[in-house]
Amino acid sequence: MVELHTPRSLIVTFYGAYGRAFEGPVPVSALIRLLGAAGVDAPSVRSSVSRLKRRGLLLPARAADGSAAYELSAEARQLLDDGDRRIYGSPPPCDEWLVAVFSVPEQERHKRHLLRSRLARLGFGTVAPGVWIAPAGLAVETGHTLDRLGLTPYVELFRGAHLGFAPTAEAVARWWDLAGLAKQHEEFLDLHEPALRALQSGPEPTPEEAYRGYLLALDTWRHLPYADPGLPRALLPADWPGDRAAAVFAELHARLRDSGGRFAGP
Repeated sequence: MVELHTPRSLIVTFYGAYGRAFEGPVPVSALIRLLGAAGVDAPSVRSSVSRLKRRGLLLPARAADGSAAYELSAEARQLLDDGDRRIYGSPPPCDEWLVAVFSVPEQERHKRHLLRSRLARLGFGTVAPGVWIAPAGLAVETGHTLDRLGLTPYVELFRGAHLGFAPTAEAVARWWDLAGLAKQHEEFLDLHEPALRALQSGPEPTPEEAYRGYLLALDTWRHLPYADPGLPRALLPADWPGDRAAAVFAELHARLRDSGGRFAGP
């Protein structure tokens, strides 16, 4: 995991962590100040906001004082709400699987690529061409995503148990790249476990320090619950590093988020 905190990613992370707490749209001046605290210069903020606006995630608006501001679109709010359940929650134990079976006509093959890429980004594993699988807890978010992208006519979703013939743990190791997922967890730990140890043994960070540390940690972490979609622990290797990575993020969240909010607050 190369820790590349792009301006656009940091803006999305900011809105997910703090932007929704603003009463009304977030002023452009506040975005520049708060992203500046994380090392993003004003031109980069403006250009990234423009790209997010073109994607329909941010909408131009006016703050209470009449200054330029941006608010989240309904689509963006849905994305962030779905993300909250992934990023901050622990998936409930479930023995069932969600299976997506799709078929896209050749003349619409660009939608086939879009389907594959979105299912992969949701954390689905590949059983066979046109057959993808994920823990059943992803059903609602998957439905939201496919509906938003206009892909529901091409997909059938099924929910049920794995009945064979290989042991389920062996099948999971084929459907997902577990070694690659473990490496991502280990890289997160390499990047952020030292920061947690420093917090545990050092002085209380200032609100600005807490804000910066939390924003950067969250910007790295928020991709992991999508790469690793909450596979049942019993089906994973005994030394699975995801448990430790989740515990490190949870403690960083507990120590930094609210303190950082005093700096980020409207």
